[in-house]
Amino acid sequence: MSRFENVELTTLCMVYHKDLILLQNRTKKDWQGYTFPGGHVEAQESFVDAVIREVKEETGLDIFHPILCGIKQFPIQNGRYIVLLFKTNQFHGSLTSSLEGEMKWVDRHDLSSLPLVDDFMELLRVFDDPHIQEFQYTVDNEWHVHLK
Repeated sequence: MSRFENVELTTLCMVYHKDLILLQNRTKKDWQGYTFPGGHVEAQESFVDAVIREVKEETGLDIFHPILCGIKQFPIQNGRYIVLLFKTNQFHGSLTSSLEGEMKWVDRHDLSSLPLVDDFMELLRVFDDPHIQEFQYTVDNEWHVHLK
């Protein structure tokens, strides 16, 4: 068995202020609903630079000192899809939306009233709980979530 596999690298970032979190209502068909902003890491780009760039592109905000707080991963054809999960409460600028989706500050108490992406609440646990660092999907005949 090879020690190497194809990997697709992406980021998500929870930008927050007190009980408010910044969410994007995604327009892409592959993962619809409200979730955190983020996107792909470009070739030779650092992970921190990628999350800073992606948040700027999707929200208009400049973020500072994003903290790596976990990893989400799932199998893809011939490899693995890895999402580096960052969070920060340090930002400035004017909030804007992008073609990726509308940006909105949401009070945590109002999350249940939104059409969230399917795995949002599990993602939120990784962002919030310092004892959980990994969100892993495994697949046999169906998809299974493992938080570690």
